[in-house]
Amino acid sequence: MPASSSANKSYLVPTLLIGTLFFVFGFITWVNSTLIPYLQAACELTPSQAILVTFSSYIAYAVMAFPSSWVLKFTGFKKGMILGLLIMALGALIFIPAAHTRTFGVFLTGLFVIGIGLALLQTASNPYITILGPIESAAKRISVMGICNKGAGALAPLIMGTILLKGMDAFAPAKLAALAPDAKNQLLDQLASRIVAPYVIIAIAFVIVAIAIYFSSLPDIKNEDETNPSHATKDRTSIFSYPYLWLGFVTLFLYVGVEVIAGDAIQLYGHSGLGIPLEITKHFTTYTMLAMLGGYLLGIVLIPKFISQSTALKVAAILGIILSIGVIYSPGIYSIWCLALLGFANAPMWPAIWPLSIDGLGKFLKTGSALLIVGIAGGAIVPWLWTKLSASESVGMQHAFWLLVPCYAFILFFATIGNKIGKTVGE
Repeated sequence: MPASSSANKSYLVPTLLIGTLFFVFGFITWVNSTLIPYLQAACELTPSQAILVTFSSYIAYAVMAFPSSWVLKFTGFKKGMILGLLIMALGALIFIPAAHTRTFGVFLTGLFVIGIGLALLQTASNPYITILGPIESAAKRISVMGICNKGAGALAPLIMGTILLKGMDAFAPAKLAALAPDAKNQLLDQLASRIVAPYVIIAIAFVIVAIAIYFSSLPDIKNEDETNPSHATKDRTSIFSYPYLWLGFVTLFLYVGVEVIAGDAIQLYGHSGLGIPLEITKHFTTYTMLAMLGGYLLGIVLIPKFISQSTALKVAAILGIILSIGVIYSPGIYSIWCLALLGFANAPMWPAIWPLSIDGLGKFLKTGSALLIVGIAGGAIVPWLWTKLSASESVGMQHAFWLLVPCYAFILFFATIGNKIGKTVGE
């Protein structure tokens, strides 16, 4: 009992600190759902252009993930987290000149820089919480982090939507078209200026969290071998010796893609696809995040005591397929509800995919984690493909959601078979 109590105590402070980080990048990630309609109005964008908000944020993971693993080899996890937060603060400050010039490309640059910091932060924090205790209960720990992340995700559109999307009827394209060019530009400049103060506050918050981590007693874990000796890599010579890791990478890529569609594209679909006013659609992402919170809470209760990580992933993938079909064929607001409920189906996926993919990587932990972080780029590619399908007159926005079905089908494959392929040495 004393030993167990001591172990729990030693995990408590690191878990709280990592939970804070998950809250931080949950807020800054899911605020994109509000930035999409906001920048669409402020910069006069088409839906296909507006979705580049998510593209710029998530493509940074593909660019930076492996460099992040190299950085972490020199800095360790703790200093890597600090560096990631400082880079994110820099990206947030880029929003100041972006707002003053009302240049969409500068906004995208800021989002990309924030994404670079997030890639470094996620490369450090995700394996950290996974190996900070028994691998069998990793899904439960990640579910707790998910609550921090999606709790922030639920708050982000409520807070930022109130600030950025207030009175958006005045910025409707029809009303702007009736104004003289100078009057229209002055009105749009006022709209763009709304974003400056929130992102200055966000940048300051990043710096404060970085300072807190610097002065914390957060232990610096080097490799999984140091904490889980039973997970030694034996005679494997590279990450190419782990087929299940690569299948996990594809699974994570597809999962993040469908998660971003359910969380970020839901506002775009509600407004541009179904004609629902922005005053109503600005809350849709919060509904998705609340559904995810419910899924995470259920996962904490059930995993691994009642069901395994892989079983939870199977059930979630099947539910994802069913709800996707509901999105495609349900009318109006019922389609939105099915899309929001995908948050519930998606909730167990990251907590299950991550530990199933990195279990047993040993000295290849950082490289394997970096590969999985590259998979987050699915949040850039899959929603972009959805907008391309949506733009087709023969498909349309609602039927473009057929894209979700094969994504969930592959996740189901990984849950049933893929996560076992090559897991035992010699297979």
